[in-house]
Amino acid sequence: MDVRNTALRAALEIAAHQHGAISVRQLREIGVTPKVRRNAIAAGILAVAEPTVFVAAGSADTWYRRLQVGLLALGPNAWVSHEAAAALHDLDRTPPNTVAFTVLRGQRGARLRCGVVHTTNFRGPHDVITVNGFRCSSSTRTVLDLASAGAPEPRLAAAIDSAVRLRKSAELVLSERLAALRGRGRYGVRLLDRLLLDAGGETMLERKFLVLVREAGLPRPKTQCRIARSAEHVARVDFLYVAERMVIEVSGRLGHSTPGERAKDAQRRNELQDIGYAVYEYTWGDVTRRPAWVVETLRERLRRRRALTVV
Repeated sequence: MDVRNTALRAALEIAAHQHGAISVRQLREIGVTPKVRRNAIAAGILAVAEPTVFVAAGSADTWYRRLQVGLLALGPNAWVSHEAAAALHDLDRTPPNTVAFTVLRGQRGARLRCGVVHTTNFRGPHDVITVNGFRCSSSTRTVLDLASAGAPEPRLAAAIDSAVRLRKSAELVLSERLAALRGRGRYGVRLLDRLLLDAGGETMLERKFLVLVREAGLPRPKTQCRIARSAEHVARVDFLYVAERMVIEVSGRLGHSTPGERAKDAQRRNELQDIGYAVYEYTWGDVTRRPAWVVETLRERLRRRRALTVV
């Protein structure tokens, strides 16, 4: 058999736009008869991926194709979820090539040859969006699902912080959704509660700094603040104590190491100082190896800045 059959050619064109996959329903809609389908399988033009989904010969067995096969097999009430959704959203610490979906609980018993199928009886109006052409849980719902599935604390913290950094969710949004789900008996609520106490930063180091601040009983600074002068952007800073006009920056293990980066950092610091902000920096080593010193110096610097504002 060749591909001169008009309906079969149309099927292959559809598959080409679906990462090589096509469903039985789609084949039927464009006029591919069961006989043509059987002949195409016998000729190696199509191959069975799931009982109701086929893939075109020669299409690469990619992660995207496996997601597409799963969605076609599970139907319109299914979406990519959990770690697979985290990967589509580019959230930190996401394991590669995970294939996972969620379906409404009425589809209990849904199974796939390749991939995990979760069920839920609750889907909020903004829980499912389109990401790279796939029906996918939103970043906010993805974080909640990871918690419910028992994701360990470091992984869940990384998901929260990267969702905030990528502007795909926000601390307030996560807190509000968590409050709405609190009475539904979802596993992981307590862990999310605790992790959200120190959310708002964009990296694990920023989270560790916020933990130090909270545990020391110091006031929490505003996170990821834009500072402007006469409506002109000056800098986006990690932490800001507004009343004290004090900026706190935290730098990673390597920091900015090139001459150009160091020059840019110096100019930024100078511009902040020019408009009356005190700027202090703590490194990864400071926060992780001598936290008591960080707390002591931060408390003293806040005290001095407050004394200045009183005067």
